Amino acid sequence: MVAGELVQEHLRADTGAPDDITVSRKPVDVKGAAAEPSYGALPTYEASLTQQDREDREQEREEQPDEREVMLPNGVGEEKEEKILETRLYLRRFAVLLVFSLYSLVNAFQWIQYSIITNVFMYYYGVSADKVDWLSIVYMVAYVPLIFPATWLLDRKGLRLTALLGAGLNCAGAWLKCASVSPGLFGVTVTAQVICSVAQVFILGLPSRVASVWFGPREVSTACATAVLGNQLGTAIGFLLPPVLVPTTPDDIELTGHNISIMFYGTAAVSTVLFILTVIVIKDRPPLPPSHAQAVLPDSPPEDYSYRQSVFSLLKNKAFILLLISYGIMTGSFYSVSTLLNQMITSCYENQELNAGRIGLTLVVAGMVGSILCGLWLDYTKTYKITTLIVYILSFLGMLVFTFTLDLDNIYLVFFTAGVLGFFMTGYLPLGFEFGVEITYPESEGTSSGLLNAFAQIFGIIFTLIQGKLTTSMDSPLAGNLFLCVWIFLGILLTALIKSELKRHNVNMGANGNLLTVPTECPADGLLQDKPSGVQLEPSLSFSRETSL
Repeated sequence: MVAGELVQEHLRADTGAPDDITVSRKPVDVKGAAAEPSYGALPTYEASLTQQDREDREQEREEQPDEREVMLPNGVGEEKEEKILETRLYLRRFAVLLVFSLYSLVNAFQWIQYSIITNVFMYYYGVSADKVDWLSIVYMVAYVPLIFPATWLLDRKGLRLTALLGAGLNCAGAWLKCASVSPGLFGVTVTAQVICSVAQVFILGLPSRVASVWFGPREVSTACATAVLGNQLGTAIGFLLPPVLVPTTPDDIELTGHNISIMFYGTAAVSTVLFILTVIVIKDRPPLPPSHAQAVLPDSPPEDYSYRQSVFSLLKNKAFILLLISYGIMTGSFYSVSTLLNQMITSCYENQELNAGRIGLTLVVAGMVGSILCGLWLDYTKTYKITTLIVYILSFLGMLVFTFTLDLDNIYLVFFTAGVLGFFMTGYLPLGFEFGVEITYPESEGTSSGLLNAFAQIFGIIFTLIQGKLTTSMDSPLAGNLFLCVWIFLGILLTALIKSELKRHNVNMGANGNLLTVPTECPADGLLQDKPSGVQLEPSLSFSRETSL
């Protein structure tokens, strides 16, 4: 009965009442002949009630939980209504974002630094191409089993410890590579790369956590895109610098070793500086939360918090499952293209190792621009699903164009098509993170991002192995690229099926008086049922499922 009255009054308020009308809990004076109504917009409705009706209605109000309490996560609504949630933005957030982005950059650089000069490492260590490919694939393999303890650690111990592990392991792996500069020490460089791949587990899931914990609602998507940008920039530098620092010198193995050592020692020095900055700059959270969506969440997990239950809750979310698969397909395709780019270019254009690195740079730099623009667009419009779907479709078209123009004997055309492909394919990465946080709030951002990355690594391993096999067996990248096109088209269909429900955005809007909560059940089905716990975070009836312009 109360739920039905709230819906009716909300509909009436939408049609003629000002936007800033809020629900009041002022008790009705049943003794006065002209009692002031509880809802200032509807005096005629209250006046038509008898005294007995008013008493019954007031009793029901006292029995039912207040809607502002119901819309909050479990345990938060028990606080006093009069308590004002104070928020504040700190300048330190930019330093945290910068340091995280930089050590994420170095980790991504170490991921791609082998595969972009595959032929050089084949010659220096005397191994086959598939063994060099595994130096990149190991990043994906290590992520899948370790993501669950990593996200558990993030939820239990916080951002700082997780960031220190990521930066510290990244630094340790970089220094161990310096000890592997010898033709007979391929096993040492494999061990060092494994350490760097473990560091990646404590890095890839943090962009959405850093953005949510430190940045306000009007800048959170841009901050997440910037954090992802650091990883993309590292990949770009990984495409550009290794071919320059370690050119092909087949007649002088000592010179090759010297060039490799310069690259390794430079990476280790930068990693050390960034680890020190991580110790100084990064904290778990600011003294005051940056948004109402963060303010209503507890500072630490409650005693009855279960990480396993949190994961199961996410896996029961149908929209999130669809996003997991579609995100895995797109990001796995990007990993596969990045890993095998050198082989694709050299199979169509001889002696173009340097241009292969430049094409990879073009692909990622264009994606960096796409990431920032997508983040700004999301902060401005909050149209998560439609933006994600459009970028997905354009990525599919870009992959088709790249596939059928790769062997036209025009290297400049490849630069252009790779740039278009990278703009949309890597621009999609922060979209998936932010969309996942929105549809799973108030679950931990680290857990949702970790699962997204885990599926990306799984698809990346499968796609890289299959596409690499197709490319080498047929001596042409056409079949492998068409294989990716089919999967990306499937991802478009899955993205279109995602039910968009912007929970975090609705909390931030509701805190500003722009949204109300309504029962999740249809009024016709639930009016006669006493289900106060059935009220969940939902957008007002005057809003669509996904906020649009």
